[in-house]
Formats: sequence, C-alpha cells, structure tokens
Amino acid sequence: MNFKNLAMWGIIVLLSVGLFNMFQNPAKMGMSNSKVSFSTFMSEVDSGRVVEVEIQGNNITGSLSDGSKFTTYSPNYPNLVEKLNEKGVSIIASPVEDKMPSLLGILLSWFPMLC
Repeated sequence: MNFKNLAMWGIIVLLSVGLFNMFQNPAKMGMSNSKVSFSTFMSEVDSGRVVEVEIQGNNITGSLSDGSKFTTYSPNYPNLVEKLNEKGVSIIASPVEDKMPSLLGILLSWFPMLC
C-alpha cells in the first residue's frame, strides 16, 4: 500500500467518524443550553418556572416556562426529586451515558487492520 492510498483511507476514516459523531445525537447539536448555578435552578423551581428536567447522574438539563433551556450540576441533594414532584415538574431520569471513544482510540484500534 503506497502513501497516496494510505492518505486517502485516512481521510475516509476521519470523515466517517466525523459524520457518525455529528448524526449520533442531532437534537443536541441545535440546542443551546445556558449553564445556571444550582442555587438559581432551585430558585426557579420554587417560583414554578421549571417545566421539565432530565436527570442523568448529577447532570440536570431542562426547560423553563418561557421555553429557554438550561443545564446545571446537582450536588448530593436527597430530596430533589420530591421537591420537583411537589412543584409539578415533569421528570425524565436516564442512566449516565458512556462517552464516545476518542478519535485516537478508534484509530489505534483500527490500525492493525490497516496494515
């Protein structure tokens, strides 16, 4: 295999990985979440402005009554779900997703097949 072919295959692999990552979760690409402090989040919950939240581990994303999106990090707060329930917030709980392997990890795992 000469250098020209190897370079072409490298570009194809990089483009394929890039396209895969781009289409993996297209809903998240267009959303712009503003980061808020946990205390601000709790104030918004108390005032009834939080409409929906998604809890993944300690990460919380959600939307307010005006349609704006937010994200925050929750410390160990044992009564959070009960408080959200009391205020009528729609709660979506999902497991923590594993991070996608890095591009370097993918290339290293494919390296023996390319030789």
